[in-house]
Amino acid sequence: IYTTGFCPYCYRAKGLLDSKNVEYKEIDVTMNASKRLEMSLIAGSRSVPQIFVDGKHIGDCDGIHMLEQQGILDLSLGIAS
Repeated sequence: IYTTGFCPYCYRAKGLLDSKNVEYKEIDVTMNASKRLEMSLIAGSRSVPQIFVDGKHIGDCDGIHMLEQQGILDLSLGIAS
């Protein structure tokens, strides 16, 4: 998950992942222009957060909450039912 230190959406997305006991690697792009560029190239967006599972982009904060509402976030995260 690509984040910044001051982003409320990042905290919200991490909260959802934490509630599912998902381990994740956080990449803080606050002061890291090369990582932000990397994120924007692979996600197609400069906004944070951007969430990836096994290299596959699954969305931003709104995106993963939408997957949760649709009942398919666990599947996207690779969580067995």
